[in-house]
Amino acid sequence: AVADVANAVATRQIQIGIGGGVESMSYYPMTSIKAPDVDWEVMQQSQNKMAMDCLIPMGVTSDNVVAKYGLNRKDLDRFAMESHQKAARAQKKGNFVAEIVPVGNVRQDDGIRPNTSMEILEKLKPVFSKNGRTTAGNSSQTTDGAAVVLVMTRAEATKRGLPILGVWRGYAVQGVPPRIMGIGPAVAIPAVLKQTNLTIADIDVFEINEAFASQASWCVDVLGLDPSKVNPNGGAIALGHPLGCTGARQIATLLHEMHRNKQRYGIVSMCIGTGMGAAAVLEVETESRL
Repeated sequence: AVADVANAVATRQIQIGIGGGVESMSYYPMTSIKAPDVDWEVMQQSQNKMAMDCLIPMGVTSDNVVAKYGLNRKDLDRFAMESHQKAARAQKKGNFVAEIVPVGNVRQDDGIRPNTSMEILEKLKPVFSKNGRTTAGNSSQTTDGAAVVLVMTRAEATKRGLPILGVWRGYAVQGVPPRIMGIGPAVAIPAVLKQTNLTIADIDVFEINEAFASQASWCVDVLGLDPSKVNPNGGAIALGHPLGCTGARQIATLLHEMHRNKQRYGIVSMCIGTGMGAAAVLEVETESRL
């Protein structure tokens, strides 16, 4: 949504737009989503054998990543534990205050588990397959949330006296096999870096969605990212992944982190069901730092 609005602004179709989304996973969990109304016989007879893979449940795609790349359960649990630890530290320091609009008495995320440990996580059983490695503990949690990003031309921001929190520099979407859709960031990030003439070394912060520890940790490893630059305030395993909200939430978290640390370039990236990855580059200009 943010990319669509940013593209519309960049091509002068509009001057101001809002991109974002809302998701109530407690009211409408993924298990309640009905299969699409398609001709199943045609789908099954399709010469493109990956067509049916688009219907593989997300959790199963996580275990597919585990099996294909030989991921270790202990590494996944450690990644999940560190997500909670980072989020707990960030929340205690007040890092999220500026990006959260209170709703009633709700003023902060309530899914962070500061006391999560390896001992607790290792007791959880696989959820999606008997011999899998994906558990409730190393997956993003069921969360309700909403987030929006206000996008406009520089001229409009200046005219209205609004601070420019960040500049949208580029956006790329790439396809991957649907059965391992979680690896999307690993191909989308290089694509957007090429588009913007940047390198991994140029990026100060990476917000990579933690749909599952399996896919997120594999993307970090295969890209050779510095772990200290990835989700420094925790990710979706601790904060939650309300599907329609996540992209805008990541942008808010990224920009505030970059302003706090006087950093220049950041990347937001996520996997997409049915086999895609998306990534965007944002810049905080020196003269606009808060």
